[in-house]
Amino acid sequence: MEEPRITDIEISGAYVGSCEILFVDDERELLATVDEYLSDKGYNITVIDNALEALELAKKNDFDIVISDLMMPELSGLDLLKALKEGQSEAEVIILTGHGSIETAIQAIRLGSYDYLQKPIRLDHMRVLIDRILEKRRLQRENISLRKRLKERYRYDDLIGVNDKMQRIYEIIDRISLNSPTVLIGGESGTGKEVLARVIQQNSDRKARPFVSVNCGALVEGLLESELFGHVKGAFTGAIRDKVGLIQSAQGGTIFLDEIAELAPMLQVKLLRVLQEKKIRPVGDSRELTIDIRVLAATNRDPEELLKSGALRKDLFYRLNVVSIKLPPLRERKEDIPLLTNHFMNKFNKRNSKSLVKRISPEVIGLLSNHDWPGNVRELENVIERAFALGVTDSIEIADLPAKIKEAGRNPGAEPITYSLKENEIILIRKALRKVHGKRAKAAELLGIDVSTLYRKIEKYEISDRPLQTANA
Repeated sequence: MEEPRITDIEISGAYVGSCEILFVDDERELLATVDEYLSDKGYNITVIDNALEALELAKKNDFDIVISDLMMPELSGLDLLKALKEGQSEAEVIILTGHGSIETAIQAIRLGSYDYLQKPIRLDHMRVLIDRILEKRRLQRENISLRKRLKERYRYDDLIGVNDKMQRIYEIIDRISLNSPTVLIGGESGTGKEVLARVIQQNSDRKARPFVSVNCGALVEGLLESELFGHVKGAFTGAIRDKVGLIQSAQGGTIFLDEIAELAPMLQVKLLRVLQEKKIRPVGDSRELTIDIRVLAATNRDPEELLKSGALRKDLFYRLNVVSIKLPPLRERKEDIPLLTNHFMNKFNKRNSKSLVKRISPEVIGLLSNHDWPGNVRELENVIERAFALGVTDSIEIADLPAKIKEAGRNPGAEPITYSLKENEIILIRKALRKVHGKRAKAAELLGIDVSTLYRKIEKYEISDRPLQTANA
């Protein structure tokens, strides 16, 4: 949650100094009254007497609240409300109505207005509504912050991992959940780029709308334009009926373009136009269709190399790279291997409910953790699926692993991996004592525990540190 600035003034539990309010009415006397009242109370208020100008102002500025009269000569309050919602403005709208306009005010609420106020305005009532909105915003921000803290976290939906790089990815997903920026996802093959794209979709305001996944490298080049943009009957030989393209089928939702650099240069130009103008033209059609989609793209190649080689247009890259997320390879987050292994075991248990696998032996976890995983998470999943396919009983053992992992995973020089809490505590205490030459006070500080706790554990586990001591602790 964003920290309040020193200049913010707290009213009714909400910070109002950073709140931006736009008040729209053609009655200049009312504008002056509201301006003076809200400014005195600490709100940042902009007043304007022209609805068309107000709309342009709202497009350029991030207002938290827009309060608009219903009946205005240039643009009605309902039209202003519709335009703000269509432009995906996050501002809450309050409509001002006369006594005979209650039905219209109810219609405004159906269109997305937060509430309405009757004229003549009661300033204290208006302030209550404003503070309710601010409190709602504050709770939303706290909820995001709480979700972030709770997800110190071994998973985010179908993303699994406690590694620091994964934690940062979780934070980015949280931060972009209230809007829909274009995202470019990088990472080696098998790191889970489509999984990440689906998680982004499921944590956005488009989660109830379609998610369309397209592997740009798997489509036949000659048919790719028709697949993406659709075509009309007679557009080419074999086009016997109109066809809706994949982009249009994602209307209102998200399209995920995997291996984006595989798109031909001509199609990259057309995709750029989609991102810029939100319009498509099916093959053979003279008409343009307006679309509302979010684009998530992915590549397993280095963006710098793509730009240098010309495989990806610079203007398209910058349009796609509004938010950039790079998934780390599995070899850089080996601490996540036990979690991922357990996740895949549960996944395949659900498919094979007749004979459940209850455990994975520590020796298997050790071998899996020592493997370099050139195929990343996908390769690990395949290894666990292979064990199930070969008829593993109640436990996955070394014999159930592929030969290359059994051979390459055994590293005599590697420290043995253990998942016993007691054994890990002993290892950590010995390492700490060794690092500080046996000084127990310093070892306790290094471990983040009290000296008395360290003494108890040394006694409990019968840890001998005499050869390490060079001076009294």
